[in-house]
Amino acid sequence: MTARIIDGNAIGKAIREELGAEVADLKARGVTPGLTVVIVGDDPASQVYVRMKGRAADELGMKSETIRLPVTVSEPDVLALVDRLNADPMVHGILVQSPLPRPLNFDRVVNRLAPAKDVDGFHPVNVGLVVRGDPAAFRPCTPAGVIELLVRSGVDPRGRHAVVVGRSMIVGRPVANMLLQDVPGGNATVTVCHTKTADLTRYTREADILVVAAGRPEVVGGAMIKPGAVVIDVGVNRVDDPNREKGYRLVGDVAFAEAKEVASAITPVPGGVGPMTIAMLMKNTVQAARQARAA
Repeated sequence: MTARIIDGNAIGKAIREELGAEVADLKARGVTPGLTVVIVGDDPASQVYVRMKGRAADELGMKSETIRLPVTVSEPDVLALVDRLNADPMVHGILVQSPLPRPLNFDRVVNRLAPAKDVDGFHPVNVGLVVRGDPAAFRPCTPAGVIELLVRSGVDPRGRHAVVVGRSMIVGRPVANMLLQDVPGGNATVTVCHTKTADLTRYTREADILVVAAGRPEVVGGAMIKPGAVVIDVGVNRVDDPNREKGYRLVGDVAFAEAKEVASAITPVPGGVGPMTIAMLMKNTVQAARQARAA
């Protein structure tokens, strides 16, 4: 068998088209959703991500602002900026691009955000509300994108065994929680694996749905996948490739060539989860604007 490709580009485009109608409706009511992204330093990957987020917001007709701070900025200055954005009624969503250069503390900066503007879903208040299943909470963008990929590609986790490889607060733990919840895209029986899991293959081979967010290139091979499983590859890794113009290529945490011969459906890298992360950020920002208007 050759797996069906779950196309994150196409699904993300469909979500953005739906959001376009919501943005137009809000603007007709006098509210233009506003997203402000704060980036510190000149990390090349972060610069690319920030440009993509700004472009997506502009295309939807949202108010988009990127604030670029030098790597030498002090933490008190960053916190003061967050306070100003929290108080600005024209800003509905705030995203602080990670990683922050040392000695800045990402947790302290995120914890300063107003939870109602934390469209990345990292503030402890939003983390707790997501665990409770509160629909007003902002779900972290990448895990929310994983759930949308499953739902919109016709994969129902209900009653199925989902195995999540990775336990980070950014992807692994929140996506496991979402898969557990009694909502569309949930109701799975969930196992979480991590670096201290003994015999990882034992668990991945039992997965009807396998979500891999290990942060290691091609760590899950074809022999580790149950025939017919649905595989969601969250990883994006650069590996050296002298045959490529840039000297590298992007691969996921799953060995795609092997896995697609075993799985029933699989996300590619790039073009799988990545586009969904930005689509869900836009969705969270529109939600923030809608909730601010209703408050």
